[in-house]
Amino acid sequence: MRMRKKPNLEPRMAACAAWQVADPAARRGNWRSLMPECAELWVELGCGKGKFTVETAQANPEMLVVAVERCREAMVMAMEKARDLDLHNVFFVDMDVANLPACFAPGEIDRMYLNFPDPWPRKKNAKRRLTSRGFLRLYAQALKDGGEIHFKTDNAPLFAYSLEECGALGLEVKQITDDLHANGPVGILTGYEEKFYALGTPIHRCEIVVHPLEAEA
Repeated sequence: MRMRKKPNLEPRMAACAAWQVADPAARRGNWRSLMPECAELWVELGCGKGKFTVETAQANPEMLVVAVERCREAMVMAMEKARDLDLHNVFFVDMDVANLPACFAPGEIDRMYLNFPDPWPRKKNAKRRLTSRGFLRLYAQALKDGGEIHFKTDNAPLFAYSLEECGALGLEVKQITDDLHANGPVGILTGYEEKFYALGTPIHRCEIVVHPLEAEA
């Protein structure tokens, strides 16, 4: 996500410090200490402005939600949403997804959300796609045995590519659809997704189930 730099970014970030994990590597293996009573740990990869993140946390107060976003200009808006709703089960991390293994211990995460990542359409950039097998291996390391990745995109070629990458690793894929909202909105929508729905753009979705041995495939 590319956004203009905000001159007031730092004071806004400081005002939301209670919702940011400044040193995620120090939390490795101990994320649940942020909410000891949580039922599960859910991680969203690339939360953007945080509509999906905050609404998911609000709808599931028993879950600990951690959102990863490397664009601080977007993340601060997500944190402000959480602050304004006084949510205490959602936290934000300013980092690149590639650093996931350094910040989450093997099997620590119960579920991941990957919503509308950059499709990187050029073939030479395929390894940068967040559903390439290299990234899928990283996710499988951090997810528990049987943990799931819930993936949504409006990009049909990316979706087809993602299913192929899952197949190459032997990952189970279920709940596959090429038109999630064909009969009306389903689940919590991201900000982009609301726009796509209004335009009639089909949304592709699936759930990817991982197991430790498959991460080494």
